[in-house]
Amino acid sequence: MPKTKLNNYLHLHFLVFIWGFTAILGALISIDAIPLVWYRMLFAVVFLLIYFLIKKKSLNASPRALLKFLFSGIIIALHWIAFFSAIKVANVSIALVAMSTGALFTSLIEPIFFKRKLILLELFFGLIVIAGLYLIFNVESQYALGIIYALIASFLSALFTVLNGLYIRKHEADLISFYQLLFGVGFITIFVLATSNFSIQDFSLKNSDIIYLLILSSICTAYAFVVSVKIMKYLTPYTVMLTVNLEPVYGIILAVLFFGDKEKMSPQFYIGGLVIVITVIINGILKNKKSK
Repeated sequence: MPKTKLNNYLHLHFLVFIWGFTAILGALISIDAIPLVWYRMLFAVVFLLIYFLIKKKSLNASPRALLKFLFSGIIIALHWIAFFSAIKVANVSIALVAMSTGALFTSLIEPIFFKRKLILLELFFGLIVIAGLYLIFNVESQYALGIIYALIASFLSALFTVLNGLYIRKHEADLISFYQLLFGVGFITIFVLATSNFSIQDFSLKNSDIIYLLILSSICTAYAFVVSVKIMKYLTPYTVMLTVNLEPVYGIILAVLFFGDKEKMSPQFYIGGLVIVITVIINGILKNKKSK
């Protein structure tokens, strides 16, 4: 393997490790999901703005493009709120395994936006994923609410990923991300101000929270996004897909190391999770072969 490709491959594994660590940070931060996501998006916007200033890149976008970024930015905000809510009411392992269903949701959403027929094989794999989820629901019923939140997060993740697949044809990835994060934090701000369910105390941070949020917004959000785009220039989509699907594995291992018994689940949970992850990987392999 050429040195440049090897370096980028190792860098990709580091990014997947970072994305797995995102869930750990979500569990460590003491505030609830909505304030947590507000801080994450706000800090990430600041870091990306600094990036744009250093690179002297333009932030110009047409009103039509901004409207698209507004819609998808709200979806991303809701996705993160649902994801961190799953962690808060259940645990990291539950959230990450349920998030692995994103490939199933994508296979159902893609035909609508890209105007193609449903692929029967993808529906078959979807049924296997549902079987894996059923096994987890059966043995971890006390985490039902967390699983539901994670499934909502997974659906929203698939939705904005498909939308970004359309946007990237006409716009730069970093420009899309900047405005999505900006509009996302704006949406949460308006929601918080428009309701009476929040107080200053809800947004009060401990010293440790500030450190975790800075790591979450800089390394796990702004940095990971910019670098992941660059890596795509050197690695095949197949390599990226296989590696990214290791995120639940990395995340669950990290969760056990950080939180111990709280993250140790029943054997049936790991069997169900393994069924889901393997199904997603096989689906990606077959897709890659077909595209070739």
